[in-house]
Amino acid sequence: MDTNTTSESADGSEALGVETASEPARPVSLADEDALDALVDEADVALVEFYTDGCGICASMEPVLGNVARGVDADVSVGLINPRDDPPLVERFDVRSVPLFVLFVDGEPVARRAEGFVPGDELAAWVDEHAAETGGRSG
Repeated sequence: MDTNTTSESADGSEALGVETASEPARPVSLADEDALDALVDEADVALVEFYTDGCGICASMEPVLGNVARGVDADVSVGLINPRDDPPLVERFDVRSVPLFVLFVDGEPVARRAEGFVPGDELAAWVDEHAAETGGRSG
């Protein structure tokens, strides 16, 4: 049986600037407010999607979020959280509709978006814009 070589080796072994690209780019499911705070604390830039079970648009955003994490200039951690699992989050982040995207830079929420489905390139540009804008300021 012949084995065809694909671009796997070039993509995987030659990409020196990438730290295990599959891990940081995969959205992490967050169980509660403590897990959310830990993610935001550990990351310079974090993108969190607030979703609910049964929300089709929310579910369709999960693969987009992974692509966004790989496609932005900033080193971004991505998390998913269902505020119904931890009701104080609804009030803390004023969750009125889902999906809600909140971008955190240095532990602080700097931007939010609640517009339904957002194409990946548009969401990546939004993350880059706000991460660079905030990163350039000193408070």
